[in-house]
Amino acid sequence: MDLAFIPSPSTGVIDLGPIPLRGYAFCIIIGVFVAVWFGNKRWVARGGRSGTVADIAVWAVPFGLVGGRLYHVITDYQLYFSDGQNWVDAFKIWQGGLGIWGAIALGAVGAWIGCRRRGIPLPAWADALAPGIALAQACGRWGNWFNQELYGKPTDLPWALKISEGPNRVAGTYHPTFLYESLWCVGVALLVIWADRRFKLGHGRAFALYVAAYCAGRAWIEYMRVDEAHHILGLRLNVWTALIVFVLAVVYIVISAKVRPGREEVVEPGAAEDAADAEGAEDTADATDAEGAKAAKGDADKGPKADGDTDRTDAARTPEKNGAAEAAKNG
Repeated sequence: MDLAFIPSPSTGVIDLGPIPLRGYAFCIIIGVFVAVWFGNKRWVARGGRSGTVADIAVWAVPFGLVGGRLYHVITDYQLYFSDGQNWVDAFKIWQGGLGIWGAIALGAVGAWIGCRRRGIPLPAWADALAPGIALAQACGRWGNWFNQELYGKPTDLPWALKISEGPNRVAGTYHPTFLYESLWCVGVALLVIWADRRFKLGHGRAFALYVAAYCAGRAWIEYMRVDEAHHILGLRLNVWTALIVFVLAVVYIVISAKVRPGREEVVEPGAAEDAADAEGAEDTADATDAEGAKAAKGDADKGPKADGDTDRTDAARTPEKNGAAEAAKNG
């Protein structure tokens, strides 16, 4: 008898009247929001304009979703195009199936288009967004929990994932690989934030660090999974992908550090001038307020004296008046 385990949702869909709210899609949406919000904070801190990250994300996110789905469908084509399968299911993204490799690759194309339209260097934008992307993946992996998919090998550990009987799955307790990857992605985000502050990473190196660190974790997590996958030389396809991309990311970090050391001084043309104008306007407003306060103080000094002062003046004048009257009387 299992004393402890992580339960799986009885359903991945909540019907709000005629509108189905799907847990998988909800997790993806939360991830996108987190990535854009946190990326915007980092972009502004780097000297960019607020809102630029969201403007470019309008290009990157749709491209990323299409790329992620294409990678999944191509690498798992037997799920949709083999005998007995319905190819229309390839378009049912809400049932799960987004490959991060395709999402990042095609999402980068969309980001490049958005950056080019704004005159912004793509590597700088990617550096600002890197930790946010890792956090977005941490959120998105919980969509697999709602769909009861992509779990690991059977286990009786206290944190085992309880899977119910269903299509293409056997009831039991398994390694919660979705949770392992979610926690790993949080660790990757923290690593990139620390390294960026410590070493002032620039020219795409923060993004490359995110890629390398994610691949290192994805390789061993992927090795634990039991879902159907293509194998090459005894290893799952995604393990090979993680290893290759890891090497490319490390090579990029090394070469980039030698060719273009340091960090970009300007990440968004015109942003520094806007900040200077805003600061100048604020200084002018402060000076105007100070001048107004000074003028108000001067007017107050020229006004009627206090009652006490008036009484003292009258009292001082009284002896003079009395003396003059007395002299006139005596004379």
